[in-house]
Amino acid sequence: MTVTVKHTLITALIFLAVVTTNTASAQNASGNTIPHYKIGIFATLYLDSIFSNNNFRYSKGIPRFIIPAADFVQGAMVALDSMPHPDAHIDVIVYDSKSYNTGLTTLIKNKKLDSLNLMIGNVKDAEYKQLADFALLKKIPFISATYPNDGGITQNPYLVIVNSTLKAHCEAIYSYILQNHGTDKIILCRQPGTQEDMVASFFKQSNEQDGQPLLQIETLNFDSAHGEIFLKTKLDSNRQTLIIGASLDENFATKLVAACSNLNSTYPIMLVGMPNWDGFTGLQKKNDKNEFSVYFTSPYFNDKTDDYSKMVLNLYAKKYKGKPSDMAFKGFEMTWLFSQMLMQYPNNLLAHLNDKPIKIFNDYNFRPVWLKKQNTLADYIENKHLYFIKIANGTKTKVW
Repeated sequence: MTVTVKHTLITALIFLAVVTTNTASAQNASGNTIPHYKIGIFATLYLDSIFSNNNFRYSKGIPRFIIPAADFVQGAMVALDSMPHPDAHIDVIVYDSKSYNTGLTTLIKNKKLDSLNLMIGNVKDAEYKQLADFALLKKIPFISATYPNDGGITQNPYLVIVNSTLKAHCEAIYSYILQNHGTDKIILCRQPGTQEDMVASFFKQSNEQDGQPLLQIETLNFDSAHGEIFLKTKLDSNRQTLIIGASLDENFATKLVAACSNLNSTYPIMLVGMPNWDGFTGLQKKNDKNEFSVYFTSPYFNDKTDDYSKMVLNLYAKKYKGKPSDMAFKGFEMTWLFSQMLMQYPNNLLAHLNDKPIKIFNDYNFRPVWLKKQNTLADYIENKHLYFIKIANGTKTKVW
């Protein structure tokens, strides 16, 4: 496979930059013309903010706000350097979606993206909507690799959400409870708030699809000052209680985990949190005195023991003299997986999202989503495969 990479200078501390080549066609060793595809990778690199006249502006090192996007692109570069395929030519262009002079508005206006066959995005908010709207207009698949939100997008079957939405997580948690813990006492613990209202509504929708609740779910407003005392009155020492931590707030999660951990020796508790609990500091700490487990869902699980992970670790160390972050692994997987799909199904990739040519790290199950039954087009395509993960004493294991 021939790969041409275009991107702006990011810094020698991150990776080498800039190649500019346009190739209309390419030939294989036999002299035959081979297919030519163009892929755009979009990331919030903020290069115009961190450089001034090609000089790095931050004396204390790389600013934290660019690291996730830079890691994602680094992972993509490792994939492009290592993907074997003799029968296609690929131009991959890395775009800084936060560029002052060549941002998305300028690129779209000047028709610089019209020739792309595929777009992969590590973007959110305004840039996410711009790319989704452009994808629909030009009928170019847009793979949203990391943003766990539909961004208000509707009737856009060219948008593919890999990092599942909060609604999908709540549906998966409910399905798991229904199948495995339907006879447990079930309590939805929450605090006042708009996000909490939304989470509660997702569980209510799942539980009352036919107008009547399938499961008896009690809602409890958990107050950090007196929550443990009040929670205790709702528990049964002779029966397991499954508690849904229905808030994305870290302070709430920390208090609820502590309360459940303290009560668990007398009152059997299984605590299921929200997907963003994965990144909460308190759950990452090792404490040999506390083996209380917390569960959450995630579209990504990589214990880094498979052959692809070992390859990434080795190549990343050689190329960047460091250890790849989880975001780098995501950049690698998205670039490798969807590039392979494009080469295999160049004219109808979206119809074959589940016909994966190869598994990299994760399993995916892409399904069209209709937010309203009367919509003529799917609102987007979403990954519905979620792993159920347990974290105990700072260690994560896949349980479902």
